[in-house]
Amino acid sequence: MLAPLVILPLAWQEQAILGAGLMLLGIFLNTSSRSINVTMILMTITVFSTLRYGYWRVIQTWEGITSAGHIYRGDTIFVLLLLAAEFFAFSTLILGYFQTLRPLKRQPQPLAGDPAHWPTVDVLVPTYNEPLHVVRATVIAAKTIHYPAEKVRVLLLDDGRRAEFREFAAQVGVEYIARENNEHAKAGNINHALQELSGEFVAIFDSDHVPARSFLHMTLGWFVSDPRLGLVQTPHQFYSPDPLEKNLGLFRRVPSEDELFHRLVQDGSDLWNASFFCG
Repeated sequence: MLAPLVILPLAWQEQAILGAGLMLLGIFLNTSSRSINVTMILMTITVFSTLRYGYWRVIQTWEGITSAGHIYRGDTIFVLLLLAAEFFAFSTLILGYFQTLRPLKRQPQPLAGDPAHWPTVDVLVPTYNEPLHVVRATVIAAKTIHYPAEKVRVLLLDDGRRAEFREFAAQVGVEYIARENNEHAKAGNINHALQELSGEFVAIFDSDHVPARSFLHMTLGWFVSDPRLGLVQTPHQFYSPDPLEKNLGLFRRVPSEDELFHRLVQDGSDLWNASFFCG
């Protein structure tokens, strides 16, 4: 038995052809070049397609809820909520494109010149209830950063006020700071320590972030070359998988969400002279 032949109205045929054509064009452009111009063309295509669909969705929804008195039915509110959810997704897409329009992908700016003229740095490691075996690796790595010893101070900021942390700081030769309360959590911990610093620059590491020995060499150069600069945020590299990566066996095989944030969103924000402060 032959299936019935369905003939779409011409307008629908045109839309189907247009949609298929845009998809094929996008696939071709994506595989043919990685230039910023191609990326912007792809963004334009997807924004146009999204806005075209949004226009169609609004018209169809309005016709549906106004026909045969449906506008007075109780489920109309749910239809409108779904429509609002779609437009929230549209706005998220467009704002995301705006933010990541042209990632700058700046390269590290190594320090140069006489080390005697390099700036002084205070390195802060704030902690609250993390175990010592986690914080120990971070503090020791910060202590062994490749930089003139007389120009760097490492400070362990202990909001847990623990005796073992005070003893550890004394053993490895770093300064220990504890305050009487935990007001404003980590931000308060850092702000309290800032009042006792004397360095020209401040580097902050989360209690489980182990810095590379070259960290200051690769970051301070930007401050020296651009006196207007206020913040350099480096990407994080995780040496242990998150639960999803571990359960699916994806660790170091598929780029993680962290890569999307630090390698695209952060680089995109750089175009607008902005950055997220992370750890």
